[in-house]
Amino acid sequence: MKKLYYTANVLLILMLVLLGLGSCKKSDTINLTENTVERPKKTIEYKKPESAVSYQFTNAKEWLKTNENDSTKMDIVYAVNRADKANLKKLDSVVIPADFSGDLVYYLPFPLHVSALEDVSKIIIFSYPTQTFAAYENGQLVRTGPTNMGRKKDPTPTGLFFTNWKAEKTTSTFNDEWELKWNFNIENKLGVGFHEYDLPGYPASHSCLRLLEKDAKYLYKFADEWVLKDKENVKVKGTPVVVFGSYNFDGPKPWLQLASDAKALNISEATIEKETKPFIQEILENQTLRETEKKTTSL
Repeated sequence: MKKLYYTANVLLILMLVLLGLGSCKKSDTINLTENTVERPKKTIEYKKPESAVSYQFTNAKEWLKTNENDSTKMDIVYAVNRADKANLKKLDSVVIPADFSGDLVYYLPFPLHVSALEDVSKIIIFSYPTQTFAAYENGQLVRTGPTNMGRKKDPTPTGLFFTNWKAEKTTSTFNDEWELKWNFNIENKLGVGFHEYDLPGYPASHSCLRLLEKDAKYLYKFADEWVLKDKENVKVKGTPVVVFGSYNFDGPKPWLQLASDAKALNISEATIEKETKPFIQEILENQTLRETEKKTTSL
């Protein structure tokens, strides 16, 4: 009987230990879940065109006579032809969509979502071959528009950059008579940045990334400036900017292809992933530094 008594007690103790271990695992799971920080996912509902997007050529002056006062149509036509209001009027013909019922994002080449960028809080991407830009928040497209980048003689450098200093109004390093509005510098030594300036409808800058005024203002507020340790050393870099691809300066304007193939310039999600993958680690490391800096300064 004594042996059975001890055996029963041993079994009871083992059961209690196992139950204790089970409860610890459950507790650990709850704590891990509670401590997991999920980044807020930004979702934007864009209006799709009522019919499949297609394009055609039309006489610029004739089309403007009846459509110039329609701001919705004009915004799309400016973007599709990579030109601003003043320069669009100088064109003989323009590319226009058959259906203007959708939001601008459906007439420009960037994808609405990029899974590979979901961990990146903010990033700006410029496509040299399509002369367009896109701003993403955690993989969601939040802004897109046309750009005119560096001309053949002064090409815009490609690769990864970070926004650093900005100014609502400054002068060009090439010519002090050129006034640059809503300027955000991305390469300090070369004096390269994005800003509002004339968009003639082709790469025409001295390496900078020209934007329509409304887009320049948006990116001016969207991007972060660098944080400096002192006058010569950077503590935290600004918002990542990726410039990719090349432009065929000797060929016709790429967007003219849209009249025969509406998807000719489309940029796939896989392409964005490929172009940003080499830089993701550096981008995320700087992002962590910025988040830490914000917490420190807010204390």
